[in-house]
Amino acid sequence: MTSYQPDPLRYDGRMPYRRCGDSGLKLPVISLGFWHNFGDVDDLTESRPIMHRAFDLGITHFDFANNYGPPPGAAERNCGKILKEDLRGHRDELVISSKAGYHMWDGPYGDFGSRKYLLSSLDQSLERLQLDYVDIFYSHRPDPDTPLEETMGALATAVQQGKALYVGISNYTEELAAEANNILANMGVRCLIHQPRYHIFDRWIEHGLTDLLLEKGIGCIPFSPLAQGLLTSRYLDGIPANSRAEKNHGFLQKEEVNKKIDQLHKLQRIAERRGQTLSQMALAWVLHHPAVTSALIGASSVRQLEENTRCLEQLEFTNEELTSIDQAISD
Repeated sequence: MTSYQPDPLRYDGRMPYRRCGDSGLKLPVISLGFWHNFGDVDDLTESRPIMHRAFDLGITHFDFANNYGPPPGAAERNCGKILKEDLRGHRDELVISSKAGYHMWDGPYGDFGSRKYLLSSLDQSLERLQLDYVDIFYSHRPDPDTPLEETMGALATAVQQGKALYVGISNYTEELAAEANNILANMGVRCLIHQPRYHIFDRWIEHGLTDLLLEKGIGCIPFSPLAQGLLTSRYLDGIPANSRAEKNHGFLQKEEVNKKIDQLHKLQRIAERRGQTLSQMALAWVLHHPAVTSALIGASSVRQLEENTRCLEQLEFTNEELTSIDQAISD
């Protein structure tokens, strides 16, 4: 047990909260994701201070998935211990989410979107997190071999069993998202939120998906708003040792970094004129979209967390700045 006492000023207005679509749930505009930095391969001495500082800053939403680590399950297990020891008395102030859809265990029942996999995975996630329920449970990706009615039915069952308060989808195209939303609505369950990849370099959701989310009153919480750390100052002078691009288990590859160095320098100059770091501008850019409820960030240190949340000091863009950003990535 620790002696952690949350900052009594954590709700003093520094962290804005946005209503998630047409629901009654509000999310902080910055949420903390646990995709990286909380697995058994990482330095866990930072995990507890990061979670403490996030809550002190008004970040009330912690996002997990069954396979986050590595190894799969490690992030939920490691952070579940901290939730139990340090934040148990504040459970009703927190929005905890988890997901299932990617490979988790061997055999035919540990992947994709069957009812058996999703509901078994949720039970395992709750055990690792040491919680009675999650606030949001997601289908992490579509399953081409399972009827969408079965996948959405499993999400509805999670709500009916009291193991999830809300449900969402992640990595679904506009067409599949529309169908999933209709199926859930017919089951009497709201599709609360969609979690897609979205950042300055990857704007696929702008070609129909965001219009659908706004029309249907579904929230949007983009992951990788910093493109796995690419949209930071870290790579402006090359690839440093121990960076994400150097890790064998990471998704950011050296080739991707090297291809975008010139564009990153142009974006950096725009950010400097705004009085921001590159990462702060990139987060503000994502939050500028009217469909976005919250931006989901990762953090490997308290310092990084604090720097990125300072994006809240300047969220507005002029038309000239937005045009300059578009030109920077198209050159």
